[in-house]
Amino acid sequence: MTRTVTFDGAPPPGTINLGIGQPSADLLPVELIGQASQEFFADAQPFDLNYGVTQGDAGFLESLATLLTDGYGAKTSADELFVTGGNSQALDLVSLVFAKPGDTVFVEEPSYFLAFQIFRDHGLNIVGIPIDDDGLCVDALKGELESHQPAFLYTIPSYHNPGGQSTSAARRKEIVELAQQHDFLVVADEVYQLLFYGDPPPPAYGTMTSSNQVVSLGSFSKILAPGMRLGWIQTSPALRARCMTNGFINSGGSINHISSLIARHAIDNGSLATHIEKLKNVYRERAATMDDALCEHFGDIAEWLTPTGGYFFWLRFDESVDTAPMRAKARELEAGFQAGSVFSSRGDLKNYLRLSFAHYVDDDIREGIKRLRPLFD
Repeated sequence: MTRTVTFDGAPPPGTINLGIGQPSADLLPVELIGQASQEFFADAQPFDLNYGVTQGDAGFLESLATLLTDGYGAKTSADELFVTGGNSQALDLVSLVFAKPGDTVFVEEPSYFLAFQIFRDHGLNIVGIPIDDDGLCVDALKGELESHQPAFLYTIPSYHNPGGQSTSAARRKEIVELAQQHDFLVVADEVYQLLFYGDPPPPAYGTMTSSNQVVSLGSFSKILAPGMRLGWIQTSPALRARCMTNGFINSGGSINHISSLIARHAIDNGSLATHIEKLKNVYRERAATMDDALCEHFGDIAEWLTPTGGYFFWLRFDESVDTAPMRAKARELEAGFQAGSVFSSRGDLKNYLRLSFAHYVDDDIREGIKRLRPLFD
């Protein structure tokens, strides 16, 4: 029987779309997941195929706590953790549990563009807070707090999407203090926290759960495989208990129970830690390749921060440039990028674009950058 192969999220053959923010096929560990699956099913009991407990399998949560303790350099407890169906599902749950229609949420300007739709689907009003090379601008946050009472602040503190920068430790501490003073939650999207290519980033917000103001989101999509549809919330036991009162959660049991049990074996047998180190080495080289190619082809017309983790470069052009209309021409050149305006909560940032080095090998990255340059001539 011939199997029909589809390229979910991938561009047509021959096209190098550097707007794609997902791992390349050679970094999706089929053998690793296959081995972990075999280990799980070799020992599986009938109850492992049932709904599972609401917060997630106890053994998986213990293994995840060990992974995060090692990765974050701070003790993580299983009773702080809650299984999710990846970050998108977690954001949807947070919007439902910790906000109500008509509430205001703060986001960074720019921010992850697909989060905007989730927030708007829940009837939430979005207010953007600017960022700089040290992350979220605290003075701007203080200014908005004078006229708004947000339900939560959504932040991408480490290797920002799309900006690439990390919020400093001092700012993180000050932001949590402001959350305590003004009674809002810090919802931290920390999916890139473990993907650093030099020195580690400042301590994750997940290490600050004792404040009772932090909801940290993590995902196996960036460190294992997006198709697992598996992630986690790390928060205080009190806030975790609020998540477990949701009707969807009560109706369905543990979210993505089988995937979590497979991931547990990948953690326990050490293969996930080895894979994360592989990812860091590969992405370090790809980031350097993209930086070199950008210097060669865009050094005279754009500025950017060279990232030391995550997936992305964020290029700024002269204010007369609007990158959105260029995407159609890029497709004609069998190339691609994400336009800056989609990352703005108010449609600004038109003279920016985002590139990802995660989805292509070095030669394709060089060629993709070369193809994009004629758009600006």
